[in-house]
Amino acid sequence: MLYDSERGEFSVVLTGDSMLTRRLSVYREENYSALVQILRGADAAFTNLESTIHDWDEGSPGITQGTFMTTDPRLVEEFSWVGIKTVSCANNHAFDYGEGGILATLKHLDKAGLSHAGTGKNLAEARAPAYLDTPRGRLALVSATATYRPWNRAGAQRPDVKGRPGVNPLGFQTTYAVDPRAFQELRRVSASLGLDLGKQRNRSHFYSVKEIPDEKEQELDFLSQHFALSEGFAISTKLNPRDLEENLRSVREARRQSDWVLVSLHCHEFAGASLLKARRRTELEEPADFVKVFAREAIDAGADIFVGHGSHFPLGIEIYQGKPIFYSVGNFIFQNETVGIFPAEAYERFDLDNRATPADFLDARTDGGKKGHPSEPLYWENILAECQFKQGRLSEVKLYPIDQGHGRARAQRGRPVLADGTVGLRILERVRRLSQTYGTPVEIKDGIGVIKA
Repeated sequence: MLYDSERGEFSVVLTGDSMLTRRLSVYREENYSALVQILRGADAAFTNLESTIHDWDEGSPGITQGTFMTTDPRLVEEFSWVGIKTVSCANNHAFDYGEGGILATLKHLDKAGLSHAGTGKNLAEARAPAYLDTPRGRLALVSATATYRPWNRAGAQRPDVKGRPGVNPLGFQTTYAVDPRAFQELRRVSASLGLDLGKQRNRSHFYSVKEIPDEKEQELDFLSQHFALSEGFAISTKLNPRDLEENLRSVREARRQSDWVLVSLHCHEFAGASLLKARRRTELEEPADFVKVFAREAIDAGADIFVGHGSHFPLGIEIYQGKPIFYSVGNFIFQNETVGIFPAEAYERFDLDNRATPADFLDARTDGGKKGHPSEPLYWENILAECQFKQGRLSEVKLYPIDQGHGRARAQRGRPVLADGTVGLRILERVRRLSQTYGTPVEIKDGIGVIKA
């Protein structure tokens, strides 16, 4: 063979959401060092950068009710130290500091030499694959997010107007199916409040037919939500056809230009029976219908691996056409409690004044750790997935459980180490149970989950 890549041997380690606010290179625990060696030992290691990399004067605060994520530019090289070589930037935190924050993140990632995809100076750049050259082959990354606000979308560029910096979107529509009684009540409320007439006025104004379509007999747009007449109650989702096709075009381009193709999707949306019954987020267990559609179509278009994240805890794994689909690998670096700065809007949500500190804000929003992420162990129990390919085909997937220190001090928790004992077994048993839905057997052996192709 002329090139090593012709052997078709390749390894990729997949990690989930990374919210980095502290150094990684100063710790020496045995289970931490072992985790780092797994990342460094792969041909490529991936994470989702769920933060904005910027100095205080780069970008302005956006509009969000979540954490305004900031990663100090001096910490970017910590990703390289731990073994991360390619990152997704398409997620709901990419726009925490607006267009300026997007551009600052791109600048700092380029300076650090990290391969990245999912955001850009315009839509074409945000959609484009990123490439990572390794001794055993070239890896392409296509990255999109289904969780974003409309103004977070990157804008297309015209000959006469430059594009808008932003994320690569994968839009979708949610339809709420309701029974005849509920549907008629929605119709009555819409008519009685003058909402129907409001739509009529807008149709005769500047809005397009696509923006305010004519009403259908068995469908209704009500208070920015789409309802459909049915025999019972259900929730379904459908992909935006343009976003789907343009993302698949990027996958096909990546297939032609690389040896291996990884597709990443950030998503907070769920489906299934748990969506109608769950009282807490950690009880949600199935990704939205459109995620499954996109994952399978991405593989049909040429992807070798599909990796999801955004749930902040692991979901099931499917093997489709011999290729792995990870519906979520959960969290990796979960340091969103040691962010150094927050804008005024964050403090004002909890009636805190200008004397309040970041710790005051963090205590207020979690009620002293009684709600949100600090109160739920599942957010802190996740996985690394190592995919091994031989002769161009998936050979094996190894699942390493990771523990991010639930219940430990805020100054330390959020950094992953390999989980062992009861915690490790609990993580793997959950992933095994959720993967059974897709007919994927997970064997647990010596504290590691194994999927044989």
